[in-house]
Amino acid sequence: MAAELDSGPPPRLGAAIGPLLLTSLVISVGFTMLQSFGIMAESAKAELLLSDNALALVQGASAAISLVLFSIPIGIWVDRRSRVRILLLMAVIWTGGTLATAAAGNVFMLFFARMFVGIGATGALTAVLSLASDYCRPEQRGRALLVPNLTKAAGVGAGFTIAGFLLQHFAAGGVPGLFGASPWRSAQWALGIGSAVLLLPILLLREPPRHEVEAGPGAPLRVLFAELWARRAWVIPLFVGQVTVVMADAAAAIWASPLLQRTYHQQPGDFAGWLGAIVFLTGILGSIAGGIAADAGQKARFRGGLMVGAFVAAAVGVPCALFPLMPSVSGFAVAIGLLMLVGNITGIVASVALTVWLPNELRGLSIGAFIAIAGLIGFGVAPSLVAGLSSFLGGEAHLAAAQAIVGVAVSIVSVLGFGLAMRNAPGQAIG
Repeated sequence: MAAELDSGPPPRLGAAIGPLLLTSLVISVGFTMLQSFGIMAESAKAELLLSDNALALVQGASAAISLVLFSIPIGIWVDRRSRVRILLLMAVIWTGGTLATAAAGNVFMLFFARMFVGIGATGALTAVLSLASDYCRPEQRGRALLVPNLTKAAGVGAGFTIAGFLLQHFAAGGVPGLFGASPWRSAQWALGIGSAVLLLPILLLREPPRHEVEAGPGAPLRVLFAELWARRAWVIPLFVGQVTVVMADAAAAIWASPLLQRTYHQQPGDFAGWLGAIVFLTGILGSIAGGIAADAGQKARFRGGLMVGAFVAAAVGVPCALFPLMPSVSGFAVAIGLLMLVGNITGIVASVALTVWLPNELRGLSIGAFIAIAGLIGFGVAPSLVAGLSSFLGGEAHLAAAQAIVGVAVSIVSVLGFGLAMRNAPGQAIG
């Protein structure tokens, strides 16, 4: 069922704050499930006898392949059909993937389980960002989109903190293992069961009317792709800028736990709490800063002002990518925290640009295309690139240097991409 169209202006943000909060809270659950495996990776590696390259495939390529295959079709689906129903389906998919992770008996099962979690969480994000754009007017969109980004960040932080808490307590024997499983599997079982219970609030949502439509949700695909191609001068650099930010952040998130354990001799129980807190706090602060910067940038008197926040944040991220080379755990924490902060800022500014500068019927497609490209390059290439460079430098002992080299290189490219997107930005928002 497709949503109805409304040629009038979207409502004020305050009129739809309830549905916006509800959809955003659902997203937090999905990203908790997506992030939860990261802190358990070393435990799974030991139990299943995985190499670093296999671990990179499970955490990176599984997400990349699923995103490349499904993100654009889901994005087109979001532009044409009920986004609320799509959100419910995606929640079911990520819950099933979490439960399958707990049951995985080999690397292939684990790979496909994590793939389904990635499909569900990122597909749901596409639906929620599209919904959020119809919950408010363009000049309020930065503040509206910061809400799902806040709860997404909360979910990522909870993925570290809750998963680490569960893993520690199951490992200590204070809590009996579920279904006779090992500690990391018991933690995944608990997360999957909790996710299933938390799906119920989605049933309270209703589909809102669509605003700011040009060709319409029923337009042929050739028309939609032609509309997007006509905007390539700013769309492509924007994609390059944000995809390379995702590369830096994805590699950092995936290799943070192994780096802390190998280089700094920390155990998951030592860093799960503070790493989760950093992810959570930088997600909150980055979303707030990005949302405010995007709305303020729309008032600028020069072309591309909306993108100023992303450009500045990307530049700050270049030295922060050196976090694996910090001489202490506290230095590591500060640097990776700043890298995550600027990544959240650029993410929300880029999202606002897509929802303000594109008509409604292109938003799901463009967000889906971005997720697909970011998934392929950010999650699929970046972690494996770090592992491959580490091997080239002499083996797993060089993981820190490899992570730093990749992080700095892609961060420099992100600055150039955002700068070009600013230069070629459209003169005004779609209205």
